[in-house]
Amino acid sequence: MIADHWPLFGLRLRTPRLELRVPDLADLGRLADLAAAGVHDPAAMPFVTAWTDTTGERRARSVLQWAWTQWGRWSPADWSLQLVAVADGQVIGTQDVNAKDFATVRVVGTGSWLGREHQGRGFGTEMRAAVLDLAFTGLGAEAATSEAFEDNDASYGVSRKLGYADDGTDWHAVRGRRVRGRRLLLDRPRWQAARTIDVEITGLEPCLPLFGLAGD
Repeated sequence: MIADHWPLFGLRLRTPRLELRVPDLADLGRLADLAAAGVHDPAAMPFVTAWTDTTGERRARSVLQWAWTQWGRWSPADWSLQLVAVADGQVIGTQDVNAKDFATVRVVGTGSWLGREHQGRGFGTEMRAAVLDLAFTGLGAEAATSEAFEDNDASYGVSRKLGYADDGTDWHAVRGRRVRGRRLLLDRPRWQAARTIDVEITGLEPCLPLFGLAGD
């Protein structure tokens, strides 16, 4: 089986309503369909890279290529774990957690998006809570970072619920204009204090060498 050679395919994160897993080809196809249908109001751009400013077909293809690229470039010193979020058997979005030199630095970053029909129902909070539990409980992280544009109230709201604190600002060029991003930081004590969502992690142990944690 493929999980014998790439154990990440056996990793599962479960919350009260969701299962997060590394997508197989069928999952990726469903995620691509979501992207093709639209991820946000076209009048806004919540991403630093405006990957959604194209046709539905090209958005769908970019989702597939991005996933395959992340698999191919994975190393214990530089990894990005992309998971699909599944509710009631339906792929509703994607959540990633990423790090460089994690075994030493113990800091992760995260990113996510949901299909538009699944937004506003609290799934974004559960998705990020799941990967934070993976990072802090499963992998021994000491901190997690995030960033959202100052007008992205939904993302900022998720961060606040999960205990993040403001950590400065950055500036980006998006669609030809200057946009301010809010940096956010979640340390282990804040994560523990704000943790309210139960997360079950299975299949992690054989994956640890891929995160640079063999023998931890």
